[in-house]
Amino acid sequence: MPGKVFFSVSMSLDGFIAPESLADLMGPQWMELQAWVFPLRFFRENLKLGEGGDEGRDNEIVRETFDRSGASIMGKRMFDAGARAWPEEAPFHTPVFVVTHERREPWERPGGTAFHFVNDGIEVALDQARDAAGDRDVRIAGGGATILEYLNAGLVDEFSIALSPVLFGSGIRLFEGVDADRVALEQVRAEPSPRVTHLTYAVRER
Repeated sequence: MPGKVFFSVSMSLDGFIAPESLADLMGPQWMELQAWVFPLRFFRENLKLGEGGDEGRDNEIVRETFDRSGASIMGKRMFDAGARAWPEEAPFHTPVFVVTHERREPWERPGGTAFHFVNDGIEVALDQARDAAGDRDVRIAGGGATILEYLNAGLVDEFSIALSPVLFGSGIRLFEGVDADRVALEQVRAEPSPRVTHLTYAVRER
């Protein structure tokens, strides 16, 4: 039985998940949005930032998200930004399918991550990711435009938001352009932590 298709992102209180410019992607505002995850033990271990780190529910949620993901999908914008920022051993450790118009051979990284470049649209990328994931889930890693394409196409089963006490004012909104006449949500879980509130929703078709 195939797993679920889901996404999991940090979001500001005013609905943004990233700055508009790639140049600001690792800037102070984005770092503030993601500040809850940096001290976590699992995050530090996965990126080989050293031993130690915070445990607790935030850490468990990040580990659970990683463990359930048998493959990931991302857009070219996220790949380009990540390729400059990820360590040599990229943090996915599974196949990653990049939706792009660029044709290139797979890019294999140490630690089990292999980036595959898909030129035939989001459905083909999902089919390939499902095959690679087996009975585990497929994560739509981002960015915002790619997540929205899958959501509007009715291809997302579930998503989680780490709602961070940060205001952006401008940037990339998670739900900018969502087909609200098609997408209905059912709340599955709400878990507050000292740093963020974790919200999980099942996606239903109206």
